Amino acid sequence: MKALALLVVTFALSTLSCSIGNSLVATAPRLDVLENTSPIFRDALRQVEKNPDSAAAHTSLAMLYMKESRKTGDFSLNAKAESAVSRALEISPDDATARKLRASLHLANHRFTQAVEAATALRDEFPSDPFIYGVLADAYIEIGQYEKAVEASQKMVDLKPGTASYSRVAQLRTLYGDHRGALEMFTKAARAADPTDKETQSWCLVQLGDEYWKAGNYAEAERIYDEALQNFPGYFFATVSKGRLRASLGDYEIAERLLTEVQIPGPNAKAMLMLGDIYTLRGADDKAREQYEKFEAFEKQLGDAADHNRLALSLADRGRVDEALTIARKEYANEPSIYSADLLAWCLYKTGDIKEAKRYMREAMRLKTRDARLWFHAGMISNADGDRREAVRLLDAALALNPGFDIARAREARSVLASLRSGV
Repeated sequence: MKALALLVVTFALSTLSCSIGNSLVATAPRLDVLENTSPIFRDALRQVEKNPDSAAAHTSLAMLYMKESRKTGDFSLNAKAESAVSRALEISPDDATARKLRASLHLANHRFTQAVEAATALRDEFPSDPFIYGVLADAYIEIGQYEKAVEASQKMVDLKPGTASYSRVAQLRTLYGDHRGALEMFTKAARAADPTDKETQSWCLVQLGDEYWKAGNYAEAERIYDEALQNFPGYFFATVSKGRLRASLGDYEIAERLLTEVQIPGPNAKAMLMLGDIYTLRGADDKAREQYEKFEAFEKQLGDAADHNRLALSLADRGRVDEALTIARKEYANEPSIYSADLLAWCLYKTGDIKEAKRYMREAMRLKTRDARLWFHAGMISNADGDRREAVRLLDAALALNPGFDIARAREARSVLASLRSGV
């Protein structure tokens, strides 16, 4: 769900000047080029130099960094944005624009509790500002307070129906298992986007494509990803999702090419992890190990901004269960969402604590989310608990929903199902 938190950054720009996968890119040289060659950046930096005590000059620069981070996937630019926002708040502590940007940056850096606190304070002062409710909705989703997220999203729609509010409604419909409703709202979000804002349009299209992919409709998902790429060529979100889709279809050669090419500007954690899985299935163990090591190092260097759920799942599936369980317990304590409950359940299953694994798995499935990975985990836990019939039902459901939900785990699901059915 963390990808949605990044959406607020772009809408911060359109609302003020106007979320997660994490795909941070270490690109200091590119930043130097950007600041020296982009007329918009040069002008913004010149304004800061000419007016060092102007909060508005610093917030304008911050918004440029945030917008560029979304376009390129270089979320390290948010550190620059945060410095500019901090300076603006030093100059003018009550500046509403700077405070809203700070709330956005809390989301981008996975400080979800701080995002709630900052947005709540802003809401009390500006109760009719739809942007603030977007921050609240995103943050509540990440910390598992779904009823509050629904309330915030509905308030946002009431105040300003459009791309920003529709996308949040769509995400919540996904979480609550309403696939058709999610498709409807992601489509509305994409079509309502400013036609001049190609990145936001394509972001919404990728979310729509991902919703089709989750339901196993690969043909429609690929059509949507291609539309996103045609609309915004080279878009990293669309390229990674298309690479995943090709891997789901067993087309590892094209998947490998896409997931490698997307990292030419800079590393992408999700792409690295998928490449590791592809190389594993193709028997290229050394190349797989290299990708997993790069992925792990990259996530860890991000600190709090890392996708700890993704990291812990990878560690658990590669046998490093104690490390994974430590991360999972911390994630659940800080952000008790259905996905942190799923992570903790899976790590507990890996340690053999099936009773506790079942408890957290029930919590993970409480919204009736249609997610093949959740059903796979639940099926494996049921099997370990001796409930073969339930295990078969859940594993069948996972593969029927999305036969390539995870190229390694889907293969494992088929193997376990075959054993169960043969009575082995």
